[in-house]
Amino acid sequence: MTNNLYFTDEHEMFRQTVRRFVDQEINPHVDEWEEAGTWPAHELFAKMGPLGFLGLTYPEEYGGQGLDFWYTTVFCEELARINCAGVPMGISVHTDMCTPALAHHGSHELKKQFLEPSIRGEMVGCIGVTEPDAGSDVAAIRTRAESDGDDWVITGRKLFITNGTQADWVCLLARSSDEGGFRGMSLIMVPTKTPGFAVSRKLRKLGNWSSDTAELVLDGVRVPKTNTIGPEGMGFILQMQQFQRERLVGAILACNQSERIVRDTIAYTRERQTFGQPLIDNQVIHFRLCELLTEIELLRQLNYHCVRMMVAGQDVTREASMAKLKAGRLAREVADSCLQYYGGMGYMEETPISRAFRDSRLLSIGAGADEVMLGIIAKIEGILPGKKKG
Repeated sequence: MTNNLYFTDEHEMFRQTVRRFVDQEINPHVDEWEEAGTWPAHELFAKMGPLGFLGLTYPEEYGGQGLDFWYTTVFCEELARINCAGVPMGISVHTDMCTPALAHHGSHELKKQFLEPSIRGEMVGCIGVTEPDAGSDVAAIRTRAESDGDDWVITGRKLFITNGTQADWVCLLARSSDEGGFRGMSLIMVPTKTPGFAVSRKLRKLGNWSSDTAELVLDGVRVPKTNTIGPEGMGFILQMQQFQRERLVGAILACNQSERIVRDTIAYTRERQTFGQPLIDNQVIHFRLCELLTEIELLRQLNYHCVRMMVAGQDVTREASMAKLKAGRLAREVADSCLQYYGGMGYMEETPISRAFRDSRLLSIGAGADEVMLGIIAKIEGILPGKKKG
């Protein structure tokens, strides 16, 4: 559903453009891509770039549209109409998870080399943070960038990397000094064709099948220090900033994906007859569906509040963490509740709700687990042991 309190006629015209693209270029192929375990990122981006989809909020100087974040909101709401979660995730990683730090803190040369062709749809990007021994605990990463004259020599492994098998470059977080914890990390742009870089394996997952996910190995990968985004040693802080946008985008996607699931379930339960009446005529079912729609609307308004704050230049860490926490839990609740109303058919692979059930589990884990979101909120609220708010 759209809300004209926040969206102008121009936003709505853009919405229709994205919707047509989803209906014509993506949804007819989703089942095929799910079966293949990947999606054709280069082929799809070559079509999306000329439409202006891949750099909505980025500077026009580098091919972006220079628009407000409400356009990104519209874009994500329409990507949520894709009949799986894997493809929207792959697209949004490129547009809003691996490029924000580059766009906001990268040098002019880095933007020309990586951001500009990515906005045109000529390159595919990914973000390299998670490692075998460092997931939500980002400060524990071990991948090393050793200084050698004007170059970094990078060695390490990255795990669970979305778009990892197809990416032309990685926005990589690596430890660039001997300082412990979050200090001494840098964000470095690494072209995947650099000698020593390899995709060691493509990973099989519970859900999001169409999103290719990889383990990456870097063995003495040499890149110039000029590939560093922002100052050396600031990588952790820049990545934390990047996470806020990633988490909000995830919450927006999950909100509209959840609404689509509920509305599909309403249609199904109207058609499905049991004991001489449509399933939806049972009060326990239509009450529950209305309850879920209410929860979804509450999440939507929290998301919109985050967008308002972001557009106003305010810190959204608290609110985006809340939105991401709620979105992950609500997505699971919606998928599980709705699958129940499909009965045995809901357990069959041929029914879309089974895919939605599998896909829904990721958001409470990726981009910071629920427990990490709760820790962030507790810290900001001053309710950790020994902490006081403000």
